[in-house]
Amino acid sequence: MSSTLIAIREGAAAADCDGLCSPTKEKAANRGVYCGRSPLLYRRFRFLLGGLRTNLLLSLFALSFVVMFSSRIGPIMGWYPDYPSSVSYPSRGGYTVLINTWKQNTLLKQSVAHYASCSGTDAIHVVWSESDPPSASLKAFLKKIVLLKSQAARKPNFKFDLNEEDNLNNRFKPIKDLRTDAIFSVDDDVIVPCHTLDFAFAVWQSAPHTMVGFVPRMHWLAQERSSMTYYKYGGWWSVWWTGSYSMVLTKAAFFHRMYLDLYTNKMPSSIQDYITTKRNCEDIAMSLLVANITNAPPIWVKGKMHDIGSSGISSLRGHGNTRNKCLNDFISLYGMMPLVSTNAKAVDAKHEWFW
Repeated sequence: MSSTLIAIREGAAAADCDGLCSPTKEKAANRGVYCGRSPLLYRRFRFLLGGLRTNLLLSLFALSFVVMFSSRIGPIMGWYPDYPSSVSYPSRGGYTVLINTWKQNTLLKQSVAHYASCSGTDAIHVVWSESDPPSASLKAFLKKIVLLKSQAARKPNFKFDLNEEDNLNNRFKPIKDLRTDAIFSVDDDVIVPCHTLDFAFAVWQSAPHTMVGFVPRMHWLAQERSSMTYYKYGGWWSVWWTGSYSMVLTKAAFFHRMYLDLYTNKMPSSIQDYITTKRNCEDIAMSLLVANITNAPPIWVKGKMHDIGSSGISSLRGHGNTRNKCLNDFISLYGMMPLVSTNAKAVDAKHEWFW
């Protein structure tokens, strides 16, 4: 039986090589190395091809899982309110300048005059939270200065948004009849040059769901306290030292108008109550809200801005400790840390000599 089997194999090898193979090549042919047919290589090729198909299928399955999981992770991690899925792009008619003011009429006049001169300004709204309404003379002066300073054919709308109480949450109340999606939130003592403002607006148009601003801030994990995670709020020097940031303050920042509604009507009321009591940290609350919606960092725009007033509450003693407490208290209300850090910075190459 065995001699017959050997004879059959030798005959097959001879037939394949047509008598041209040497005994050494005949043995090699039986191992699939020489001659026309290579059974071992063929089997290996089929095995490799099968492995590639399996890996491809596994990769497609993993990608589908990631897409599905990422679309559902928002509701799992903290609150995740519904918001419009479509954002007009680019923003309609420029931007609305939203100026927060409080008993600084001289600075307010300078601020309104400046932003009225910027070509991208479609409207100027002044958030007024004083017990007495603005005087008729102040209203008349500001309306006149808007008409005089505007360079656009269509003059910006000007309006006071009046509030009955002094509350920092007032600066993020929804505004009716807006013609733009873009809101530029700014304090009355901050001046951003028009060309820098227009560049930041262009940056915001590329990412209209996020915040784009000029005043970056940072958070970092400090330590564990009683099994609780404790974070620290980092000011400008922290950003300068580390090159990273996770917030841009609303004293000079663009965001989509939908966040006014989300802040006022969807964000946990406990956060608004906290801000009302502490009279601080509304800007941190807005940064947390936007990060919670987008799962993305803000964008810091490099550009000059001028403070035309005296130091505000940031110069008060204990301000850093207050901000630390705000940050950690808000995170505990969220039940998570939504802020995302980055080291990216938007730079206008037309005005930069060195890159």
